[in-house]
Amino acid sequence: MPDDVQQLPTLSDDDQAALTDWVRRQGLGETVGDVEPLTGGTQNIVVRLRIDDRTVVLRRPPLHPRPTSNKTMLREIAALRTLAGTPVPHPEFIAGCEDLSVLGVVFYLMEEVDGFNPGDRMEDAYVRNPDWRHRVGLSYAAGLARLGQVAWEHTPLAELKRPGSFLQRQVPQFLRLLDSYRHDRYDPATLAVGELADWLTANLPPDGPLGVIHGDPHLSNVLLRRDRPELAAFVDWEMCTIGDPLLDLGWMLICWPLETDTIGAGAQLAALGGLAGRAELLEAYLSAGGRETDHLDWYLALACFKLGIVIEGTWSRYLAGQAGREAGERLHTSAQHLIDIGTRITKGDNPFGLA
Repeated sequence: MPDDVQQLPTLSDDDQAALTDWVRRQGLGETVGDVEPLTGGTQNIVVRLRIDDRTVVLRRPPLHPRPTSNKTMLREIAALRTLAGTPVPHPEFIAGCEDLSVLGVVFYLMEEVDGFNPGDRMEDAYVRNPDWRHRVGLSYAAGLARLGQVAWEHTPLAELKRPGSFLQRQVPQFLRLLDSYRHDRYDPATLAVGELADWLTANLPPDGPLGVIHGDPHLSNVLLRRDRPELAAFVDWEMCTIGDPLLDLGWMLICWPLETDTIGAGAQLAALGGLAGRAELLEAYLSAGGRETDHLDWYLALACFKLGIVIEGTWSRYLAGQAGREAGERLHTSAQHLIDIGTRITKGDNPFGLA
């Protein structure tokens, strides 16, 4: 999730020296330089750098790591290692470091993807050609369908599979996450999730086959190709796990930036208009082998519930002095909007126009 930061954090001189020593010990090269921050804040830090004459990207936890930050990095490493050799567009994994004596946190290196994020910039070809803006959404939906088809057994991600029902543990797990935000300036009851949580529990669909899910596959977590209207890569794999791929479908649909825009994902692309409709995304997803369901409303409501709780964390961190005010207030408003939409879905009022 995005956060507002006035100056993007990067590697200190000491960090760069420690990284250089680690790179040499790993046999990856001799010199580290041209360090350039790409994103950063209370979520994670991403920097571009050069190892000798090779451009790579380093990803690490934020300057104020959460208790789970290192586990999150290990999750991302497992995801990228599992996706190697698959048709799912993703950054290629290079190497990871679990030794906290290097940078004080777990981090990893990946190949740089030649693409752009439609949340913060736009290529001229997409500005000039509305057909590209329409077609790229269909490519994005098809890519998400292919992710759910990845063979995950006996891969690094398989270690994340938990016993029991994936669907049954979603509501209790995210209610616990919401409660974990509690501190003397934040009361989780601020986000009125009770009615939606009760409906999700009472209308639980049967479990289907498990698959790889991204966990947060909105348009601001992708890179688009510059040379043609296609998905270049899914990025930000911090919520990836083994679960029900239909949750990714619901997540994609609720975050699609049309009339009912929930979080402002893909803002630069959305501002130009001409995007495919949600029904077209669903058709592209199914045509690429994505799973069908008779319970789409349930997955849409669950996506609203989970995403609302996830982004509410930035509001809690803002109130604790660990995130910027603009991001905190914006995402708190979006969280409330999502819970409202999810609750409307439970009453048969689906604002997305999907059955």
